[in-house]
Amino acid sequence: MRVLRRGDTGPEVAEIRSMLSALELLPRSDEANGHGSTFDLAVEHAVRAFQQQRGLITDGVVGPATYRALRGSTYHLGSRPLAYLVSSPVHGDDVFALQERLTELGYDAGRPDGGFGPQTERALKNFQRDYGLVVDGICGPATVRALRQLSPRARGGRPVFLREQEHLRRSGPRLRGKRIVIDPGHGGPDLGVSVAGVNESAVVWDLARRLEGRMKATGMEALISRGPDHSPSELQRAQFANDAGADLFLSLHCDGNRSPRAQGVASFHFGTGNGTTSTVGELLAGYIQRELAARTGLLDCRTHPKTWDIFTRTRCPAVRVEIGYLTNPDDRARMSDPAFRDVVAEGILIAVKRLYLLGENDQPTGTFTFADVLAHELLKTE
Repeated sequence: MRVLRRGDTGPEVAEIRSMLSALELLPRSDEANGHGSTFDLAVEHAVRAFQQQRGLITDGVVGPATYRALRGSTYHLGSRPLAYLVSSPVHGDDVFALQERLTELGYDAGRPDGGFGPQTERALKNFQRDYGLVVDGICGPATVRALRQLSPRARGGRPVFLREQEHLRRSGPRLRGKRIVIDPGHGGPDLGVSVAGVNESAVVWDLARRLEGRMKATGMEALISRGPDHSPSELQRAQFANDAGADLFLSLHCDGNRSPRAQGVASFHFGTGNGTTSTVGELLAGYIQRELAARTGLLDCRTHPKTWDIFTRTRCPAVRVEIGYLTNPDDRARMSDPAFRDVVAEGILIAVKRLYLLGENDQPTGTFTFADVLAHELLKTE
């Protein structure tokens, strides 16, 4: 489908309006008033409200991610058969409900992201096998009835994210051997935010190389998701991390805004806003946010849960950091300074170290140094 925004008309807009009306985000009376196929201001406001609810980029534009989420919101568990289709993946609120239900019953359906993938299929087949159903990996009427009749083995705790925490604990406090994918945003012809000759893609590429060097010095295996002349899609970046078997995924960006007063640093992690969150991702985002705010003096714009593809498609905990607004003169001057990017790189490395320390032998925010990390890594005993 084409990207839809304010001013557009046609049957695609009528479909968007219908879905928003069904969600009670847009009055149905608008249809009767002759606005049924127009993307007007009311539709833009409704789209923004929906995007905010779903943890999407709140731009009021209906692109592929927003359209997929809108379409998915029209389904509930049992309204259609669900199966793993490689050529045409199934997404929707019904898939999310299935994943949540399987997890409550003790089956590892992976991260509840609303996408029916191979891990969800495995969990569904295991459920069907255990309860004497036809083991076909298809969630049809009989499977839905069984899911609704059974009481969950446990509620709360989000087992998939408890597994993330346990994996983190077992991996130990040392950085050596940890595999991290560093993902500098944009690249190649996609410059990202570009102001006064300062390009986001170049700034975050340089930052990624500085972070890579520091990580390798500690014994970590640091991989960069792209070259300087390439701009992979979010799905390709996520697949790179999955293929590499990454322990963590760090996406580096700068921000931009129409207002030159917008400034600061913000961090993002997987989360739906209704309690489902990547526990480790949220923890790492918090460490990065606090370290960078303390070390750089950038305005603290806090951490936020999102359902962006870069979070739902990576199998490991992932964090995206928006470091400074290039549209803000002060932030742009800071990010243009190589010495400042060194401070940012050290802050991110320290945050990763603090994550693996799990509170053991830690130091106050902003006081841990690169030398401290190297000294800790050289210790023969923990």
